[in-house]
Amino acid sequence: MRIGVPREGGSTERRVAATPDTVQRMRALGFEVGIEAGAGIRAGYPDSAYEQAGALLVEDARRGADILIAVEPPEPGALEGLREGALLISLLWPQQHPELVQQIAARGLSAIALDRIPRISRAQKMDVLSSMANIAGYRAVIEAAHRLPRFFGGQITAAGKTPPARVLIIGAGVAGLAAIGAARGLGAEVYAFDTRAAVKEQVESMGGRFLELVFEEEGEGSGGYARVMSEAFIAAEMALFLEQAPRTDIVITTALIPGKPAPLLWTREHVEAMPPGSVVVDMAAAQGGNCELTSPGEAIEHQGVTILGYADLTSRLSGHASQFFARNVTHLLEELGGAESFELDLDNEVIRGALVVCRGEVLPPPPPPEPSPAPPRAETPPAPPVLARPPRASGHTVGPLPGTAVAGIGAVAAIALVAIGQLAPPELIQHLTVFVLAVFIGWQVVWNVTAALHTPLMSVTNAISGIILVGGALQAGAGALEPGAILGLVAILFASINVFGGFLVTQRMLQMFRR
Repeated sequence: MRIGVPREGGSTERRVAATPDTVQRMRALGFEVGIEAGAGIRAGYPDSAYEQAGALLVEDARRGADILIAVEPPEPGALEGLREGALLISLLWPQQHPELVQQIAARGLSAIALDRIPRISRAQKMDVLSSMANIAGYRAVIEAAHRLPRFFGGQITAAGKTPPARVLIIGAGVAGLAAIGAARGLGAEVYAFDTRAAVKEQVESMGGRFLELVFEEEGEGSGGYARVMSEAFIAAEMALFLEQAPRTDIVITTALIPGKPAPLLWTREHVEAMPPGSVVVDMAAAQGGNCELTSPGEAIEHQGVTILGYADLTSRLSGHASQFFARNVTHLLEELGGAESFELDLDNEVIRGALVVCRGEVLPPPPPPEPSPAPPRAETPPAPPVLARPPRASGHTVGPLPGTAVAGIGAVAAIALVAIGQLAPPELIQHLTVFVLAVFIGWQVVWNVTAALHTPLMSVTNAISGIILVGGALQAGAGALEPGAILGLVAILFASINVFGGFLVTQRMLQMFRR
């Protein structure tokens, strides 16, 4: 089977649907790959790199292709070169382009819409939308930093200090979380808002602060997207944004529900309340925008506030965007069975969810998966049953020691302590008492620490061995080379290893969390 990869049309699209790396993986799946000359140049992949990977350079990737892989939906007339029965794999947005779906069906083709890949765990490696949203969120911060006439991170100089920029992210999906991470990496103070309360922990884990509304309404929708909220909730949301606007340097809006116009979240009033020099990045500009003043595809200024309505944020990072896109598609080809066992399996929930047209027949969207019922809550969970183990072959039972054995051990220990007290000198009894208490308290302290904290805790508490260093130094300097002095030297040696080793481990662990 032959895969064709065309050169993307349009002046702003710089991505390509296959990279030299994924060409090798496609060929390993048994496919022959034809790349249009110059298809990857704008993404940083010259034709020579594709030839070295084993691809064929062709004038028209559609001619003779069994599978055509593209980034954007095909332009009018671009389907003419495909033979009947061929498969088109690209972003299609069938709800927005119903006429394109009919054209595909009229030519007897099949089509997989990458924007319809189900958002389930098994399909994450094929989720193009998540990959592109991650890149767009990062790029939105870079564009904002370029336009902002102030520092992102706080600065301390001889002329004084400046506070960090204050960034507000509206919508904490994949793009929003990527924007939070990028803004925090540049040193900004980041706030985020989302109608889904469940994303609060994700925002905080990225270093952002979650803005909450005291409102009894859940914003979780199907497919991992937020749903449309009530008018009362939206009014409270607008009031919260208006309160934040005068203190905000950068606003990045990411709210978007596929197939629907972008909700209006940042009005003219909000823009005019922002400080001069501030920036609004509207990531939903392609579908109308979340900002009332957004001009799709353009950067405009309103009363000193810059509003970016770029719809090509992913193409502005075309190298990595192409790499991620191509890898997602390669995983999809693996799901289709490769060249040898290729099949449009309608029983496969991933393939069926993304398959829009099958051999000239337009398929209706599959029903959304039913959410699994929540387990019933019990006020007091029942205690687990205690299962008695059968006796071993030797006749010994498994379980706690019987009371007579415990009493026997206690009696032996008491006799031993009495004998030591009668025979040993008072100094030994004193040191033994301190030793027993230290062992008991140390055991209790370590036992009650969460296992995840053992390594950082032990690396620091090893420094307590400095006490042993003091004691060892006193013993070693007592006089002649006696057994006590020798033990003191040994104690100094091992305690030094603990002290320096503890600080070394701590330093290495801290380096792991530094950028």
